[in-house]
Amino acid sequence: MERLRVAVDATPLLGHPTGVGAFVAGALPVLAGDPTLELSAYSLSARGGPRLRTHLPAGVRGTARPAPAAALLQAWSRLDVPPGSWWTGPAHVVHGTNFAVPPSPGAAEVLTVHDLTSLRYPELSSAATRVFPAVVRRALRRGAWVHAPSTFVANEVVELLGAEAARVQAVYHGIPTEAAGEHTGLAPPGRPYVLAIGTVEPRKGFPTLVRAFDALAAGRQDLRLVIAGPDGWGTEAVDAAIDRAVHGRRVARLGYVTAGQRAALLRGAAAFAFPSVYEGFGFPPLEAMVAGVPVVATTAGALREVLGDGALLVAAGDHEALAEALALVLDDESFRASLVGRGRAHAARFSWERCGAGLSELYRRAAGREG
Repeated sequence: MERLRVAVDATPLLGHPTGVGAFVAGALPVLAGDPTLELSAYSLSARGGPRLRTHLPAGVRGTARPAPAAALLQAWSRLDVPPGSWWTGPAHVVHGTNFAVPPSPGAAEVLTVHDLTSLRYPELSSAATRVFPAVVRRALRRGAWVHAPSTFVANEVVELLGAEAARVQAVYHGIPTEAAGEHTGLAPPGRPYVLAIGTVEPRKGFPTLVRAFDALAAGRQDLRLVIAGPDGWGTEAVDAAIDRAVHGRRVARLGYVTAGQRAALLRGAAAFAFPSVYEGFGFPPLEAMVAGVPVVATTAGALREVLGDGALLVAAGDHEALAEALALVLDDESFRASLVGRGRAHAARFSWERCGAGLSELYRRAAGREG
């Protein structure tokens, strides 16, 4: 039988990779190794398209045609033009990996919906992302299939966007491969620190973490808080929380860090905090589990499902509960060891091989090639 021709949006690989970029980077090599698929990649970028091929794994053909992504999203929220074939060429399946799939007559459409922040919490969303629900709804009307990274998101797509449950499939991501650590002196030398990783934006709940740290730091003179991640939008709230904190001078905002720096920071952390207000999956706490760091996170969104018993969970926005949970993992060696063990065992359930197999199955269903 002819191999299934699948065109995948690899735009998230361009620039500083975010969680969506980690998903694409992890899934593409596995999909490229699937003998039943013929994989190509396209990008929706006005300037980055020509660099796409340098980011692709072996076995993936890249196509580049300049495209203003923001304008395309606005168009695809209301119309079914321009067609995806301008970027993908002939394909059986077109997979939009970041909420939008180009209208693709003659091909099955699959799109990944990572979360519904822009619908659940529009006040936590940027203007650029608030168009996502309209883009997804338009694709659903064309018969698109949906990949969700968790059962939580899959259920939300059905409940809030009216998708047919039979056309929505939850496939967990794997966990980004640990890079070699770069000892660059980013962390406080010889001082214990609580680490948080993520784009600095309102959804990540960092002001709550700063308040929790301020309560913790009063009785722990050596403790530091390190927040690593690029600025998104709404960073003023985080900076204001640091300015108000009694122990704000012990909070370090590092900005974007490389994969190696990220790995080194994880390996040196005394605890990992993930105070998110809403999540559809959550890479960083799983990375911390792999690194043997005890994780304290919130119950927001899909985190209870994804993190299971591998993390100590508290309610989102409750800085007192967050401080108490962090104190427990910092001070109780027996509990800490137990949590680290559970975290490592839980993280082992996630792999890119399972992710790739699930996506391949979804492509076959969408293209009518089941069985």
